[in-house]
Amino acid sequence: MSTNVRSRRTHREILDAAWDLIAERGADVSMVEIARAAGISRQAVYIHFGSRAGLLMALVRRADERLRIHESFGEAMRAATPEERLDRWLAAWFEFVPAILPVARDLIRLRPTDPDAASAWEDRMTDLRGWLRELVAGIAKEDALRPDWTVEQATDYLWAASSVQMWALLAGERNWPAAGTAHILRRTLSATLLQRRPGSG
Repeated sequence: MSTNVRSRRTHREILDAAWDLIAERGADVSMVEIARAAGISRQAVYIHFGSRAGLLMALVRRADERLRIHESFGEAMRAATPEERLDRWLAAWFEFVPAILPVARDLIRLRPTDPDAASAWEDRMTDLRGWLRELVAGIAKEDALRPDWTVEQATDYLWAASSVQMWALLAGERNWPAAGTAHILRRTLSATLLQRRPGSG
C-alpha cells in the first residue's frame, strides 16, 4: 500500500473516530481524546489537520461525503417540475438531518464561545444556503414561487424553517416521530412557497 493511500485511510479513520466520539461526548472534546479514540498520537492528528479548527471543518465535510448528501441534492434538482424538485430536496435533507443531529446540535451550542465550532458550522451553512438559493431561483424562474416572495426572502425562510434547530425542536423536544416531522415540514413548506399552477395537483 502506498504512503498516500495509507495517509488518506488514516485521515478518514481519524474523522470517523472523531465523529463517533463527538456524537457521544460533545464537540468540546480535546485533540488528545480524538487521537486516543483513533488509536494514533496527538501529533499525528495535527499533521493531518493542522489545528482543531481544521479537524472540525474536515469532520463536517466528511459527514456530507459519508451520507452522500450532495449526490441526493443533485438528484432532487434534476426532477422535472419545481414541485417535485422542492419536495425531493426536502426529503433528502430531512433524511440527512437526524444522522448529523448529535454533532450539529453540539456545534451550534458551542458557536458563541468556540471559534473553531463557529467556523465549521458557518462553512456548512454557506454550502447549504448555496444549494437552497439555486433551488429557489429555479422555482422562481419557472413562475412557481408565490409572488409575495423574493428569491432572497424565500431562500432565507426555507433555510430557517428546514433547519437543524427546527428539527431538534419538533422531533427532539416535542418528540414528533421523524417520518411525521419530515412529512409535515415538506407539506407546509411547499404550501407556503409554491403557488398552485394548472396541472400541478
